[in-house]
Amino acid sequence: MDRQENSRWVAGLDIGGTKCAYLLARQDGGGLRFFERAEFPTAGKPEDVLSTLLGGVENALAKAGLSAKDLAACGISCGGPLDAKKGLILSPPNLPGWDGIPAAEIVSRRLGVPARLRNDADACALAEWKYGAGRGCGDFVFLTFGTGLGAGLILNGQLYEGASGAAGEAGHIRLESNGPAGYGKRGSFEGFCSGQGIAKLAAAMFPERADFADASAKRLAQAANGGDGDALEVFRLCGEKFGRGLSVLIDLLNPARIAVGGVFSRCEGLIRPAMERALHEEALPMSLAACKVVRAELGERIGDYGACMAALYE
Repeated sequence: MDRQENSRWVAGLDIGGTKCAYLLARQDGGGLRFFERAEFPTAGKPEDVLSTLLGGVENALAKAGLSAKDLAACGISCGGPLDAKKGLILSPPNLPGWDGIPAAEIVSRRLGVPARLRNDADACALAEWKYGAGRGCGDFVFLTFGTGLGAGLILNGQLYEGASGAAGEAGHIRLESNGPAGYGKRGSFEGFCSGQGIAKLAAAMFPERADFADASAKRLAQAANGGDGDALEVFRLCGEKFGRGLSVLIDLLNPARIAVGGVFSRCEGLIRPAMERALHEEALPMSLAACKVVRAELGERIGDYGACMAALYE
């Protein structure tokens, strides 16, 4: 974390495939105070979406009696692939048409302040590390477990991005030779352990269940919590595969803590029992003993915190 003044204003842009949000916040000492936030559907050309977001930031600054000159930086959180160093969004699968978009340059030119682009998993890892479940950890992993599965890595007290900025693509790890497809690979970590993966898993495991053909993870969780044996089996298998995937990360990275958001945060009771059994079967005992797997703490606000941390972390 950079160690400049203790109080500063930042803007954040959270760009998703379905919706985008802008926000204005102030970092005061160890806390982050949000002053303005609004969201809208992601629709139209990339340049138009960014212009609408930046117009919102400018309006928020005016309402607070500020101007862009009062901002320390603007953070941009977006799904990959992207080039954080060059500030380019590089055709994320959930953002068709966002091909080589110089997001950081567009934002910096409009506001006249530094703009920093981060992969959303990295941004959320920074947020949980600073303000959530990763506080005090030098070695920490955040897993999204949402529509897909991505990881943000804090190693030796720093964000680890890798040689090409693509570190943390845990969803691409193949857990089985066959299984639900995720991240372009059948049987992948994301295929078994994501919102889309759970839906695909249910349909494949129980093809005779018409109500499972297009069921969301949320509906399947409701069925499981209501005692539906088939839905419980879906989450048991998901938990088993999740434990195996976690074991790879624990053995390889030896983190002190892994925080998981998304579906896991909402369905921990359905996933954790099988996850724990798999962890004890697969992971190295010494590494497992040093690591706690916990629910992410920032909840639905994690995207807001992540966008701000994209601005604050240098």
